[in-house]
This record gives sequence, structure tokens and C-alpha cells, in this order.
Amino acid sequence: MGKKKLFYLLITLLLSVTISDVYTQNKSDREAYILKYKDLAVEEMNKYHIPASIILSQALLESNNGNSKLSRKANNHFGIKAYKDWNGKTVKMRDDRRGERFRKYSSVKDSYRDHSLFLKNRERYSFLFNYNITDYKSWAYGLTSAGYATNKRYARLLIKIIEDNNLSDLDKLYKYDISSKKPKKKKKSNISDEDFESISLIPAKREVFKNNKVKYIIARADDTFKSIAKEYKIYKWELLKFNDLKKSRKIIKGEKIYIQNKRRHSSKKKFHIARENETMYSISQEYGIKLKHLLKINNMKKSDSLKPGKKVLLRKPGKKRFLLF
Repeated sequence: MGKKKLFYLLITLLLSVTISDVYTQNKSDREAYILKYKDLAVEEMNKYHIPASIILSQALLESNNGNSKLSRKANNHFGIKAYKDWNGKTVKMRDDRRGERFRKYSSVKDSYRDHSLFLKNRERYSFLFNYNITDYKSWAYGLTSAGYATNKRYARLLIKIIEDNNLSDLDKLYKYDISSKKPKKKKKSNISDEDFESISLIPAKREVFKNNKVKYIIARADDTFKSIAKEYKIYKWELLKFNDLKKSRKIIKGEKIYIQNKRRHSSKKKFHIARENETMYSISQEYGIKLKHLLKINNMKKSDSLKPGKKVLLRKPGKKRFLLF
């Protein structure tokens, strides 16, 4: 055998051994990651109704089995970028463009929780929650069509991870959330408007209501945004966002505090006649509508004054009566 052929044979053998070692290492890392975080994925599934197989496969893919620079440096296991609505810590990394900002978390658990809320609270992902919890294929393709990732093969990559590692077995651990059942209406109630239906969100020490299909509570004298966020297991910055408020604002006893994203439009009423001392913000809170959308519908700015008697549109003229975030 010539020296040249021998050289190429040695190179081929070396490469095959290296590739085999890398594959074995990746497989080992993946198995270790699944073992470490599968319970956390199941916990998120049972709280936010996202398949554990989808949660875990996304984390595995986005974090490279927990080995990516972003996951190690920022505990960001889902590649979520720091958009304008993010008030937490950030880290600069290169992705589609150089120097993009990504969310930074204090723990991996925070990353998983933020991923659940990221999907739950955004309009473009809302249709996913119509799929069965065991239909991981529809969820995978749905995430791709909603634009979660730019890779066109994203859905197939998730499905392969799920099927190669039997992650769909985790979806069978889904427990029906009894708190999602609507309780029977009370015969006596101090709330007459049918838009304000008393409901149950999670086991808590206070009553939770529903306005425009958005859950809210009535503030107490000792409430703070931090205490409410802790009570309902959401972030403080989310609570502020849900209520169109800034950090400096203090809670007023008796006011509505939304614990979910408000809607873009009213589900029933077409307009509201402004009363004395009302503002566009107070109307947005009264009807459970996002302030920016209420202003947009009425071609107004935050700085514009609101005169008593003015007709304030609560949804676009001629708009069909369905709700979108």
C-alpha cells in the first residue's frame, strides 16, 4: 500500500472514531439532561397545558442538551430573545444578527417558567392550546408556523428528538386541572353585570373574577405587585404589563388587578360614553382591554385628554365578535 493511501486511511479511521465519540457524548448529555429536567417539564405541562414532550424537546434543541453558551452563561434554555417587553437582565449573543440581546435568568427553572408564559401570553401561539396535550406533532408544526424559529426543519427536529427519546410518554402524566372547571353560579352576588363572572384560577385565599374573559382580582389594602405576583406564581414585570402600569405605581385598595393579559377588544360592548374624571386608562381597566389597542381604535395618544360625553369605541366598527390577544 502506498504512503498516500495509508495516510488517507489513517485520516478516515481517525475521523470515524472522533465522530463516534462526539455522538456518544451527545447521546450521554441528552440522556442526562432528560433525566435532570423531565420532572420540571411535566410540572410546567400541568400548570400551563403545554406538552412536556414539546417543552423538553425545545429545551434540548435550543440549549444543545444544556451545553450551549447561552444556556451556560444566562440559564436561557429556550433561546428567547429580550424584546421590548422584557424588563429583566439580558446577555448579548450572536444569532441571526450580530450582538442580539437574549433574556438572562437566575435559574434554569426560571427559564422554563418564562418559556411557558412566553407561549401562553402571546396571541400568535394561542391557537396551539386548541390541540390535544398528546398531539406533539401539531404542536411542533404549529410552533414553526407561528415563527418560533427561523429553521424550516424546526418541527421535524423536535419530532425526531421526541420520538428518539420516547418523550411522548411524559405527556401521559398530564393531570386535568380541576381549577379550569367553571363553578356553578352563585344565586346571590353583588356583581350584576354578566361580564363579571366569579371564577377559580388556582387555589388561593381570595376570589378571582373574569372580565372580558380575562381573570382579575380586587386589590386589598396590604397588596403589592410583588405579593400578588408571588401569590399567583407570575413575574412582577408581567403583572405590571397586564395592567399597563409602571414600577413606580402603587396599588390602590379596591381596584381591579388583572392576572392575565387583557384583550384587544371588548367581547360584547361596542362603545362607552366617557364620564366625569375618567381616563382612557380607567376605561381600559373597566373593560379588560389593552390600553395601547384602545388608544389605537380611537386614534388617540396617551397625552390626549378625554372629555365627558365622548364616545369611546371598544372595538373596531364592523369587527366580528371574537377575541384575540
